[in-house]
Amino acid sequence: MKPHATAINQRLIRGQTPSYERLQARLAEDGSALAADPIAVHCGWGRLLIGHTFPDPASLAQELLNEQPGERDIALYVAAPQQILGLEPTQLFLDPSDTLRLWFSDYRQATRVFRGFRIRRAQSEADWQAINQLYSARGMLPIDATLLTPHHQGGPVYWLAEDEDSGAVIGSVMGLNHHKAFNDPENGSSLWCLAVDPQCSRPGVGEVLVRHLVEHFMSRGLSYLDLSVLHDNRQAKSLYAKLGFRNLSTFAIKRKNGINQPLFLGPGPEAQFNPYARIIVEEAHRRGIDVQVDDADAGLFTLSHGGRRVRCRESLSDLTSAISMSLCQDKSLTHKVLKGAGLNLPSQQLAGNADDNLAFLDEHQRLVVKPLDGEQGQGVAVDLQSIEEVQQAIEAAKQFDSRVLLESFHEGLDLRIVVIGFEVVAAAIRKPAEVVGDGQHSIGALIEAQSRRRQAATSGESKIPLDHETQRTLHAAGYDYSSILPAGEHLFVRRTANLHTGGMLEDVTAILHPTLVDAAVRAARALDIPMVGLDLMVPAADQPEYVFIEANERAGLANHEPQPTAERFVDLLFPHSQPAI
Repeated sequence: MKPHATAINQRLIRGQTPSYERLQARLAEDGSALAADPIAVHCGWGRLLIGHTFPDPASLAQELLNEQPGERDIALYVAAPQQILGLEPTQLFLDPSDTLRLWFSDYRQATRVFRGFRIRRAQSEADWQAINQLYSARGMLPIDATLLTPHHQGGPVYWLAEDEDSGAVIGSVMGLNHHKAFNDPENGSSLWCLAVDPQCSRPGVGEVLVRHLVEHFMSRGLSYLDLSVLHDNRQAKSLYAKLGFRNLSTFAIKRKNGINQPLFLGPGPEAQFNPYARIIVEEAHRRGIDVQVDDADAGLFTLSHGGRRVRCRESLSDLTSAISMSLCQDKSLTHKVLKGAGLNLPSQQLAGNADDNLAFLDEHQRLVVKPLDGEQGQGVAVDLQSIEEVQQAIEAAKQFDSRVLLESFHEGLDLRIVVIGFEVVAAAIRKPAEVVGDGQHSIGALIEAQSRRRQAATSGESKIPLDHETQRTLHAAGYDYSSILPAGEHLFVRRTANLHTGGMLEDVTAILHPTLVDAAVRAARALDIPMVGLDLMVPAADQPEYVFIEANERAGLANHEPQPTAERFVDLLFPHSQPAI
């Protein structure tokens, strides 16, 4: 192995494109044996084909065609992609990604320290399961650890970020040592499969994983780190540019398959929708159901299959009657219908004059104020304990509806249950927006950073508003926007747990108490609605106590991984489209 490359000789080869001829020349210059066989490294989700170890276009094209079902192979370092695509134009395509390289001589260590999580290698079966849950949440292929090329044979290493408080896996990255993989004379390495939990409240996880990989390979005497990133992934490219990565003139080729379809066909109609409509449209496409985009901004689309036509607005469809919809939209009507069905509900009345509101507050001590017809947590204020707070919240709620409800406040966890076809499909505890202190930045700065991460993870659907309700929540905890939160301290910055205001979901479907399942189905039948999201306050998901809060006729089906919400919704609309078992 040659000594660690200097900054001078690195600059001499920076503009040179990786190719088979150049690799052989460098091996000869180094006195090493010429590469005998092309290199393919299995990464658990597919193979990395090291393109410049293949002697001719035909051999690389043929190896890409040997891709196994359910996997995704990638040929990197392809110098002349037109020659390979010309051999199999119907089977292969040019990956629309940029390859970036960081020369370690350009690397600068971090000046900011991120705390609250540790980085370690993935080793156990539990680690692989945790990483696959993370990959599922990010729409990535899972890893089959039994397929991995062994590390001593040049295979990859997976690292994970583990939360120090909960022990949860909140990030993962894969690294490949090129010297071990194919005796790379330039002593390179590469990064793959960087993923951070979309619900992670710890800042800097992605950056720390990348830096850990850089410093790990630097300590092994390597010279650079390469990675491939989609050309339009601006958030990731911004991080890589900050770390010193620059474009590398080389190409990647993949095989046309169902997994890669959006890459070689371009954005389909689902790309125009928000995540709540997109998840349904993508499932419809998988089944061969025709999709007509009616109004992407409004989430309106029409599905057609086998002579049947159903119009939808996200998860609201023609199957939901106008009566059922109005029962959900008018929270006072929801309350009456569910109370008539014998379900547990909070006390409720319409906001009136100050004396009436004060009498209701005196009776219940702690109140919730919400607009009569509202959604996405807009205008909702929780746990109000003074008449001044109540009156102020009423005025804020009137911005969304002139009619405002007062409800008794009940302690507990915010549980969302999704019922489709009068069966419980998913249940999740919704947690309010939260930040974690680092002892350096103000709470306002932490909120803005967490809000940016939530927006990136949800295509802009979830963010933490810097409004009166957030400010009131901070004041109740003894803080304001300018306060410095101690390192490691967790702080909820909202009282409500709506996803649109920065909330997060924790799946609890498997442990849902039978009483809660029964109550949810009874509520759906009382409202006579085929698809509904029900919100309850509970002490725990596996306990029978509950209080119903409201029903949502257009509940979001995204963010309920791993539950098959979109699949069951399309089953409801087109029962004959279900794949044969």
